[in-house]
Amino acid sequence: MTTVQEANHALSKILDTGSQKNVIELGWIKNVRVAVPRSIITLALPTYANSQRDRIVQEARKILLNFPDIEDVQIELDNSAAQSNNDESNSPQLQSIKGIKQVIAVSSGKGGVGKSTIAVNLACSLAKLGLKTGLLDADIYGPNTPSMLGVADENPKVNGSGNDQRLIPIVKFGISIVSMGFLIEEGQPVIWRGPMLNSIIRQFLYQVEWNDLDFLIIDLPPGTGDAQISLAQSVPIGGAIIVTTPQKVSLQDSRRGLAMFKQLGVPLLGVVENMSVFIPPDQPDKTYEIFGNGGGQLLAEENQLPLLAKIPIEMPVVRESNLGIPIAISDPNTKSSIKFKELASLIQNKFKS
Repeated sequence: MTTVQEANHALSKILDTGSQKNVIELGWIKNVRVAVPRSIITLALPTYANSQRDRIVQEARKILLNFPDIEDVQIELDNSAAQSNNDESNSPQLQSIKGIKQVIAVSSGKGGVGKSTIAVNLACSLAKLGLKTGLLDADIYGPNTPSMLGVADENPKVNGSGNDQRLIPIVKFGISIVSMGFLIEEGQPVIWRGPMLNSIIRQFLYQVEWNDLDFLIIDLPPGTGDAQISLAQSVPIGGAIIVTTPQKVSLQDSRRGLAMFKQLGVPLLGVVENMSVFIPPDQPDKTYEIFGNGGGQLLAEENQLPLLAKIPIEMPVVRESNLGIPIAISDPNTKSSIKFKELASLIQNKFKS
């Protein structure tokens, strides 16, 4: 006879399309019972996952009916649990950050696509336009922005005490910077689970003296994990930028990121294709598509989004970044700097009142 453990194991193959976590782990399917020839399960979806209801129901029925001794599947709806999830953790009331006009998230489905480079240079380019700009490095496990901005050795000050403590951002190149990199030693791993991660992100949002900002750029960790969900369920996000590369093979991860933001109700501003072409330093009029072409355009078209920018690879981008000076600051005449300036102007115009 089919056991509850076997049924749970089989149902754990059903995944949330955004986070890629299974429905048993998320608690969306629970109270699995087997009374041959019938199986009964309880479906408790948070509000933001209601768009997946039909798919999850169909997959659950199919999986359970594959057991030879189960002939009928009964699905109960736990509306109270869904409401509780919505109110308490899965979709809490969004809380604005005092003094910040717009929050922009920079995200990617995978690492290694230059997401932090985009976030840092976008922030610098917005500041050069005269906009008050902040940069929150929410990539808790791999905080790179302090090194990229030449402030890795800085120690931010703290005002107040106890629950009234406020972190003072480091200011460089006209932007206010907060990062986990300021709080841990170089090379020290961060081994945190979801609740601790959610706590530190909320502190970075609400216990920092951001003062008045036109834009807060948030550099998210790659993927679709706890950090992204915690952020989207904490603060109203004006829009998200998805960073990808020209390689079509990298689109699968980017699609997951897009799906997550759609499910969480976060507006999508568009796609930025990084490493679009390589421009050799001795032949600036030539370009080489060393990573292929068309990936960013395809991702944008699939989702009816604009392709906001195609950022080339130039040797000064790497060299100056290693020195802690973003290319948008060090050499405004490079093609990549010009592209970052155009991207910043697009973002500025998008939110003009």
